Amino acid sequence: QVQLVESGGGLVQAGGSLRLSCAASGRTFSGYTMGWFRQAPGKEREFVAAIRWIGGSTSYTDSVKGRFTISRDNAKNTVYLQMNSLKSEDTAVYYCAARVLAEISTAKREYNYWGQGTQVTVSS
Repeated sequence: QVQLVESGGGLVQAGGSLRLSCAASGRTFSGYTMGWFRQAPGKEREFVAAIRWIGGSTSYTDSVKGRFTISRDNAKNTVYLQMNSLKSEDTAVYYCAARVLAEISTAKREYNYWGQGTQVTVSS
């Protein structure tokens, strides 16, 4: 049973930073792709970033490039999303997701497992 547990969300002022964590358990993730998505009130869930567990190649949506960094710690089975220079438009619930393929996708339908989400609120 795959479990993804997010943590690290909270309230931060614009320009500040947060680091989200996603602890993964239940199987070996070496052949997986891990992603972060977000959903703001009244909006669709959207892709933020993804990383291949093996190799570490990454992808980001344009609006977060240069501000967010996705990484993983193989020993801890944990994926991180470092968010810097936060803006009010980054306010959303952030979800960790796992795809059972070692190929990055930006489509939420391609991800097989999801965490419960963690709230990020950026005040302006």
